Amino acid sequence: MIKIDKVLVATDFSEPSDAAVSYGKHFARAYGSSLHLLHVVDDISGRVTRSEGLVPDMSRLQVEVEENAQRHLDEMLSAPDRVALRAHTVVLTSSTPAQAIVSYARDEGVDLIIVGTHGRGGLANFFLGSVAQHVVRVAPCPVLTVRHPEREFVRPDALQLADATPARPPAAG
Repeated sequence: MIKIDKVLVATDFSEPSDAAVSYGKHFARAYGSSLHLLHVVDDISGRVTRSEGLVPDMSRLQVEVEENAQRHLDEMLSAPDRVALRAHTVVLTSSTPAQAIVSYARDEGVDLIIVGTHGRGGLANFFLGSVAQHVVRVAPCPVLTVRHPEREFVRPDALQLADATPARPPAAG
């Protein structure tokens, strides 16, 4: 029997990540798991190049970015989902998002990580790297990668109900 107590969905607010959130909600419901929604914001102060005599104060901008991310995460869950899925929304700040995701999963004892992937290949992947790819390589638990709109097997509840309704036999005539 597979036991999944904690599902982590790492999101960058893209379409593939939205699909990953949908999968995460369904997995959490199916296994009675708690759902952790995580977004990693860039550490702006670590990215700013400092000129001699000029030290910009990026703390206000950093706080604003983190607050916006938290609002966006909060909007992704309805009140019933929050309760039913024992949902947690978490914003972390890091210049290495994949490592932040893996560290969070390890620290929280996550059983399954779900991430969206943009499906870049070739030179784009070589130069840009892939957060999902790094997470898959070093995660302490299984990782499900989700592309959008490719082969989704999570369907809206309305479609599932329609399929569950038995078809009527044709009328005799």
